[in-house]
Amino acid sequence: MNREFKISQSVQNFKLPRYDDLPEVELYLDQTTAYISERLEILGDVKLTSSMISNYVKHKLIRRPVKKRYAADQIAELFFIAVAKNVMQLSDLKAAIELQRQTYSTKVAYDYFVAELENVLPYVFGLKSELDEVGNEHTEYQRMLHNIIMAVSYKAYIDKYYADLRQEN
Repeated sequence: MNREFKISQSVQNFKLPRYDDLPEVELYLDQTTAYISERLEILGDVKLTSSMISNYVKHKLIRRPVKKRYAADQIAELFFIAVAKNVMQLSDLKAAIELQRQTYSTKVAYDYFVAELENVLPYVFGLKSELDEVGNEHTEYQRMLHNIIMAVSYKAYIDKYYADLRQEN
C-alpha cells in the first residue's frame, strides 16, 4: 500500500465530541485521562497522563477539580492542551487559554477548535484539496488557533510518516 495513502487513511474518520457531547457526569482523574487519550490516539504522539493533568491544574491552565472530578469545561480545555502542547510552550498555552476565556465561552471556543481541527487535519493529510471556511468571524484569536492547529496537523503527519518509514525498515 502506498505510504501517503496509508497515512491519510489513518485520520479519515477522525472526529472529536462537540461540547454538548462531552460527558454530562463529571469524571475522576483516571477517567478523564482515558476519555481524552482514547479520542486523540489517532494523532499519534498526543498523549495525556494523570500527572500531566495535575501539573496543568498546579500551573493554573485549568481550574481545580471539584471533589476530584472534572467537568465539561475542564475536559474541553484539556482536549485543547493535549493537542497544542506538542507545538507550544506551557506559558504560551496558559496565555492562549486566558485569551480564550476573555474572548469566548469554553463551549464556543471548544466547538470552534474541534471544527477547525476536523477541517485542517484531512487537508494536511491529503484527504481534501482545500480548507473549508470555519466560523463567520475572523478574529486574532481564531487566526492563532488556526495556526496552532495547522502546526499540530503537520507535526502529526510528519510523525506518522516517519513512524511508518521506521516500521518498514
